[in-house]
Amino acid sequence: MSIYSNWTNYVVEYVKENGEPAFWKEYAKVEKSIYTKALAIDGGVISGKFSELVKEFDVNEIYFMGFLDGINESIDKELDLEAIESDSEVSFKIDYEKLYFNMLDSKADYLYTLSQWDRIFSPEKRKEIQKTWRESKTVINEVKIGRNDACPCGSGKKYKKCCGK
Repeated sequence: MSIYSNWTNYVVEYVKENGEPAFWKEYAKVEKSIYTKALAIDGGVISGKFSELVKEFDVNEIYFMGFLDGINESIDKELDLEAIESDSEVSFKIDYEKLYFNMLDSKADYLYTLSQWDRIFSPEKRKEIQKTWRESKTVINEVKIGRNDACPCGSGKKYKKCCGK
C-alpha cells in the first residue's frame, strides 16, 4: 500500500471516529509547522529523499504526504503522489503566488497570515493577490433577454415572436 493510500485512509478513519472539525484542528497544527519551515527555504525548492524530508520537517510520513497532497497544485510540476515511497527522490519548486492564492481559496487563514510571507511578498503584492482572488469569486450574470424585448437578431420583432420560440 502506498503512502498516499495510507494518508487517504487515515483521513477517512479519523473523520469517522472523531469528526471532520477534529481532523482539521489536528492537521492544521502540523500543516502550520510544515509551512513555517517550507516558506523559510530560499528559492522555494524542496528536494531530497522522502524519508529525509520527513525528518527535516519533523513530521511522520502520513502527515508529510498530506502536505504534498495539499501543495501539489501550487508547485511548478505536479508530483505523482501514488508513486512516492519512503526511498523516493522528491523535488519541486513552490509557485508562491499560486500557493498564496490557493490558501486564500481554501480559507486557511492560519497559513496565509504566517509571518514568513513577509519575506516573500510585499504587503502590496499580497493585497494584489487577494484582490485577484476576490475578483475570481465574483459572479457576473449576463444580461438576459426579456420575452417582450426586441429580438437581438435585428428583425424588429419581439423576442418571443422571433428567436425565442
